[in-house]
Amino acid sequence: MSTDEVVLLDFWVSPFCLRAKIALAEKGVAFVEQEEDLFGGKSELLLKSNPVYQKVPVLLHNGKPMCESTIIVHYIDETWPSPPLLPTCPYERARARFWADFIDKKVFEAGGKTWQSKGEEKEVAKKEFLEILKVLEGALGEKDYFGGDSFGFVDIIAIPLTSWFDSCEKFGLFKIEEHCPKFSAWMKRCLKRETVAKVLPNPEKVLEFVTSMRKMHGVE
Repeated sequence: MSTDEVVLLDFWVSPFCLRAKIALAEKGVAFVEQEEDLFGGKSELLLKSNPVYQKVPVLLHNGKPMCESTIIVHYIDETWPSPPLLPTCPYERARARFWADFIDKKVFEAGGKTWQSKGEEKEVAKKEFLEILKVLEGALGEKDYFGGDSFGFVDIIAIPLTSWFDSCEKFGLFKIEEHCPKFSAWMKRCLKRETVAKVLPNPEKVLEFVTSMRKMHGVE
């Protein structure tokens, strides 16, 4: 029986925290969630565990902290190797890391612009966001998942970000399915997985949070 102590410093609406939750669930690793108050006062544990960025997620494995969500998912895959999330082929592993990096650099920021902007800026933001999703749609091709037939590393990096997409659509005035039908089908396929469905927040709750963020940013 494993004696590992696994704690995740969490914030319920953070798609980056969701990555760690899904990866742990895929591995069958039990863990404790510690919800952080990012606006009212971060815990001493968070500040001590991630002194550089002071943000979630932080994975504490037997007291040792891991920071940054993609690095955390890598760590989870290496620490609990079965079932593997990354391909065994070095070339395919490198490709998976490339697309994970692309997603990290592009998707969340571009999606945020769709609900943070007004007027002509909103149209520019919508166009940029959809172009990024079309690039990912091209990478997906005819496959069920980014790695092929099985749900894996790139899917785990990407799918949590989609929990904010309903809000992007509402405030950006567009429908992803109309522009990126294959990407939309991939989203629906992933949402049927128990490891994904049980952790993604209610879209209406996310919308409430995004609405409050719009007010905070002076968009409304």
